[in-house]
Amino acid sequence: MDPFLSLLHSFSMNLSDTELSALKFLCRDKIGKRKLESVKTGNDLFTILLDQREIAREKVDFLQVMIKSIKREDLLMQLEEFMEGGHGDAVNHLDEKEKYQQKIAFEVICDNIGKNWKMLIRKLGISDTKIDRILIANPYNLQEQLMQSLREWQKWKGKEAKVADLIKALRDCKMNLVADKIEDELLQPRN
Repeated sequence: MDPFLSLLHSFSMNLSDTELSALKFLCRDKIGKRKLESVKTGNDLFTILLDQREIAREKVDFLQVMIKSIKREDLLMQLEEFMEGGHGDAVNHLDEKEKYQQKIAFEVICDNIGKNWKMLIRKLGISDTKIDRILIANPYNLQEQLMQSLREWQKWKGKEAKVADLIKALRDCKMNLVADKIEDELLQPRN
């Protein structure tokens, strides 16, 4: 399946009726009135834009403008990740043992780190810009902000993402208790 089409379908599924109406309005100079009236879903709109070559895998400027105009930072972030080559899931490149260990580590970190989570994420090398985007996409959920930041690190590092690096970053941030908890959890036998 084409990853770009999957991305557009995902966008379509996440659009409210109001947002779809706003997107249709923005397309008035690109799509004829009759065609616009026939648009009932985001998929309909994206299909027309694809057919008219207004958007494509390599041509997303207009799509970016549309998403920005409806103030959907979460969708904008997904689009930017796609453009950076992030449409292949980094987790699939990890071996099973590392996947399991990262899952455990992420759970322990999310359960045990509070308001100082940004210090850890910065230590892992994630930029303030990406952190800000994650904050905007998840404004009231501290655990989700942290989890999305950890996933961003995982995607960025790809095969190089190791639990040992997480533990080192935790220790560098003086979060030794959390690092110890991860090590203890990893020593427990698998279920």
